[in-house]
Amino acid sequence: MKHRDVELLAIGAGPANLALAVAVEELAPGGLAAGSLVIEQAGTVAWQPGMLLPEAQSQVSFLKDLVTLRNPCSRFSFVNYLHAVGRLSEFINVGSLWPYRIEISDYLAWVADSLSRVRLEYNRRCTAVEPLRDAEGTLTGWLTRLADGSTIRSRYLVMGIGRDVHVPKEFAALPARRVVHSTRYVQRIAELPKGVPYRVAVIGGGQSAAEMFDAVQRDLPGCQPTLVTRSIGLKTYENSKFTNELYFPSAVDAFFGARPEARRQILDEMHITNYSGLNPATLDKLYHALYLDRLTGKGRLRVLTMHDVTSAREDSDEVVLELTDRRTGGTEELRCDLVLLGTGFVRAMPGLVRGLAGALGLEDVSVNRTYRLAVPGPATAACYLQGVNEATHGIADSLLSMQAVRAWEITADILADRADGGAGSLAAVPSPAVAVPVPAN
Repeated sequence: MKHRDVELLAIGAGPANLALAVAVEELAPGGLAAGSLVIEQAGTVAWQPGMLLPEAQSQVSFLKDLVTLRNPCSRFSFVNYLHAVGRLSEFINVGSLWPYRIEISDYLAWVADSLSRVRLEYNRRCTAVEPLRDAEGTLTGWLTRLADGSTIRSRYLVMGIGRDVHVPKEFAALPARRVVHSTRYVQRIAELPKGVPYRVAVIGGGQSAAEMFDAVQRDLPGCQPTLVTRSIGLKTYENSKFTNELYFPSAVDAFFGARPEARRQILDEMHITNYSGLNPATLDKLYHALYLDRLTGKGRLRVLTMHDVTSAREDSDEVVLELTDRRTGGTEELRCDLVLLGTGFVRAMPGLVRGLAGALGLEDVSVNRTYRLAVPGPATAACYLQGVNEATHGIADSLLSMQAVRAWEITADILADRADGGAGSLAAVPSPAVAVPVPAN
């Protein structure tokens, strides 16, 4: 069993921890960077690999890359990536602020390959994290266990692992070959034989569901897709320039310091800016496809609104979904061959974070303004959570909008603590922090 020590361990090589790695390289090239390691469970860096559809565009400006809002002169910028790969003039000529999703994924891989001081290792799946304490009970570090049996000890830990996939309980009993979550769409659809007239049920009313409903018509020619949503109808994101100001990094301070009722109002009113809505271009394309399907009398495409999936079972060689009409209470059966889930992610803390919280004896998970986990007792070590703090840091917490500035805030906090020698100051969390209950595993 292999064991090693690093000063800073970042779990997950998504945008959050790549932004952190870049910040560490630029702000502490001669010290912290040399003792920093990023581990990734996959064999490569890819952004939303399950939904890397050929025509899908990002809904975030290219200027909200990993560095520009922190350091516009950085060599790790998206503009420098375009220059490096010889596509800068073409991108300018396209005249869009929003890159294609495959471009962002390629940019992230380019950043990962461009790191020169912070190490990045692939195929390193983390199974558990445990706190380490000395004889006096002071928290001194973290022991991270990997699937290959090895361990990594660190003083600083940054978890940027994303939330767990949400598969509603109604689909839990279906065999895996029948159900495809959006996070695995591209990979799973590629494995299916083409030319089969699949009956496909797409579940959800947001961007992922709509993109799968559109893509499956091309990916499985001859299929008959039905989109099932609880909503009264598909709708676009709310996208005014006024509400978009809440996606500024500068908005985090105001949100963090707001009263609980104000936070709830902000999150409620901002929900449609990021969830349960569609990009206007996607919505328009989908509606035109439905119109042409009706016009030509094909009857191939269906959208069922205000319907809940109340049960799902496999019957012989097909899946049977029980649908309940929210308007009438009546039920009907939808028989299909494949179910595509655009159901997003679990809102609770990821399982890895909950496991660490349990090991620390925490009843709830709370972080301070610089994303540092509150731990009981004296500590000379620190853990930071990225992308799971919407309740305390606002709706943009999991999005690209926050990555550059948040990486600077975490790096600055670590550097300040290193300069202070720890001094047991890491246990304190300012009072505005909101406690998030830790559910049972």
